[in-house]
Amino acid sequence: MIGGNRTRWLYGPIGAATVSGFQRWIIGPLSFIKEIASKVPMIPGRGGSLTSGRRLLEGLRMTDSGTKTEVWPLIHAERAALANDLAELTEEQWRTPSLCAGLSVREVLAHLTSAASLTPLRWLAGVIRCRWDFDKQVAMRLAEQMGDDGADTLERFRGVVTSTTKPPLPKPAMLGETIVHGEDIRRPLGIRRDHPIDVLTALAEYYQGSDLVVMAKGRIGGLRLQATDGPFATGSGPLVSGTTLALIMVMTGRAAYLDELDGDGVPILRKRVLSQD
Repeated sequence: MIGGNRTRWLYGPIGAATVSGFQRWIIGPLSFIKEIASKVPMIPGRGGSLTSGRRLLEGLRMTDSGTKTEVWPLIHAERAALANDLAELTEEQWRTPSLCAGLSVREVLAHLTSAASLTPLRWLAGVIRCRWDFDKQVAMRLAEQMGDDGADTLERFRGVVTSTTKPPLPKPAMLGETIVHGEDIRRPLGIRRDHPIDVLTALAEYYQGSDLVVMAKGRIGGLRLQATDGPFATGSGPLVSGTTLALIMVMTGRAAYLDELDGDGVPILRKRVLSQD
């Protein structure tokens, strides 16, 4: 799908909510990109003792400041696991619709390759080339990484598994890009990955406190989220409970995971998720 939903599903990993923000500052000098990135709230500002997920988030924040290197190995491990999971797909399977509306699993994988290949300068150059049309930019960069067939698409993705290149996004957002889009691919194919719970908890903590890259914080406002398989918990109000992965996927707008959640808050969350379509 080339229409407006493509940007929503593929930028961020998930958010047309970012487009207006991008439009406000991409026309400024490139130094402004760095200034905006330096102000990204990487960790929700909450006191008290740290859960394992919050301790990991501390590492993610310090990674961006250059004092630790925790986040990239997590991203690389997720990419490698996804590549291995897709190694035996047939061409028919590569055409399977993903959870991203209008996109096959092959196209989503090509998008992940694109995200791991774009420097801020290349990203900005593409936006300018496409005359600020974000849908066109997404389609252009995705097409660059498709290759001749599914095996070629996968080989291109394998080539960026250990890449530390990224567009102007926070590193935890790149981790989210990899995990969420990985599940956009796996679920329709019936593939399951048991992600490390500390990594999922850290990602859930990131999303619950930010609307910068994907509208997640706003989507769960006034609700209490509680993971059933780990320490993640946030908010107050009607309860929404489920696995950490299911909570992440619904926070980022994946309606397919709504039936895996329980609690009085689920109808409210369902309405918010479905209203985006």
